Amino acid sequence: MLEKLKKEVWEANRALFHSGLITLTWGNVSGISHADGLFVIKPSGVEYAEMSPDDMVVVDLNGNVVEGKNRPSSDTATHLELYKAFRGIGGIAHTHSTYAVAFAQALKEIPCLGTTHADHFFGAVPVTRLLTEQEVDNAYERNTGMVILERFKQVDPLTMPAVLIAAHAPFCWGNSASDAVKNAVALEAVAKMAFDTLQLAPDIGELPRHVLQKHYERKHGVNAYYGQNKEQ
Repeated sequence: MLEKLKKEVWEANRALFHSGLITLTWGNVSGISHADGLFVIKPSGVEYAEMSPDDMVVVDLNGNVVEGKNRPSSDTATHLELYKAFRGIGGIAHTHSTYAVAFAQALKEIPCLGTTHADHFFGAVPVTRLLTEQEVDNAYERNTGMVILERFKQVDPLTMPAVLIAAHAPFCWGNSASDAVKNAVALEAVAKMAFDTLQLAPDIGELPRHVLQKHYERKHGVNAYYGQNKEQ
């Protein structure tokens, strides 16, 4: 079942590991087949070097395991809530990368201070509120997804494919599992740049809106001209 997607998700998890963003087994990637109403996710606690495509777990949109010999990631319920709400996404990546986590633990968004950030994320990367004691005690992983959705009520997840969970870590998403991994790599890069910049200039302001708009839209807008024509 979903053999191609299982291979893609396995490859994305391996790519995330080799990116240097993962310590031990702290992270996971999933990918969804909207046509089938199923998603594939990394098994819980399995070493990246030991995984194979057959170890990936298939889950339905009610959270039931449909296929797989392993337990799915402990973050499965968070992935599920994002897939149900963000209909345009095809993959999700979760890491505990150092600089993104530093901002999450400080309860601070990652400000857009320059064009490198603007090329990838349309504005400051948002941070959620802290979960309440009741939310932690009752369906913690599902409520992690719910606080993301709460934070994104006025944010377009397609132009902002990342979020920081307060005191926790980032989640990123994209068109596919591999695209979500790329966004996780980009997020950690801009988090480090922002951290370093704020050490040099704590009072620096965010990138002016017109420069943000230009850099984001030249790569992602309707009339984007960065890169090559894919129809060639």
